[in-house]
Amino acid sequence: MARVAIVTGGTRGIGEAISVGLKNAGYSVAANYCGNDERAKAFAERTGIAVYKWDVADFEQCQQGVAKVVADLGPVDIVVNNAGITRDGTMRKMARQGWDEVLDTNLGGCFNMCKATWEGMLTRSFGRVVNIGSINGQAGQYGQVNYAAAKSGIHGFTKALAQEGAPKGITVNAIAPGYIDTDMVAAVPANVLEKIVAKIPVGRLGHAEEIARGVLFLVADEAGFITGSTLSINGGQHMY
Repeated sequence: MARVAIVTGGTRGIGEAISVGLKNAGYSVAANYCGNDERAKAFAERTGIAVYKWDVADFEQCQQGVAKVVADLGPVDIVVNNAGITRDGTMRKMARQGWDEVLDTNLGGCFNMCKATWEGMLTRSFGRVVNIGSINGQAGQYGQVNYAAAKSGIHGFTKALAQEGAPKGITVNAIAPGYIDTDMVAAVPANVLEKIVAKIPVGRLGHAEEIARGVLFLVADEAGFITGSTLSINGGQHMY
């Protein structure tokens, strides 16, 4: 039986590429989404991947959503915590709501989804968790104290949870994408985007499929000796 994978934010952008990549590799995929019903329906019709709607920032919705996936597809062996939002602004302009929403979704969603699937992974002595961080969680970014804090938190969360999972056959890793040609990046003003690309040594934006390739590597059964790591896929923009 194919291993079951949940991809949060799995119907658009990087999440869509991950969902499709996993399906093409033979996994049984559940693509989570929160907002756009019409786009999720189109994604499901186009790809044949099952879609499930819940807000990863809501603990109870995650519990219920995972239970629904288990009932439909079987025990969840793989979780890709990809869902994320932005509420950019400088400290002077940022409201507490903008801080809370980003932290609750981008970082809290990782906790909620792992909490909902962890016991099952422990019981089966197998699990793969991949958390999607960001170059801006590694290097920081002007006007993104909330987003950078959440993504940086993901990297610490990954290292700590990896230590809990390691003796039980569960790996926990992160991927830190650079600037990828998604809708989120497309919303950046053209003059700003030009300056961003100029700082990327490979001279272009990344492709969502390149992030998906990294996920496929980390979730493989053969990747059991890789845990607590962050894979940076950023075209050389940030090296450390």
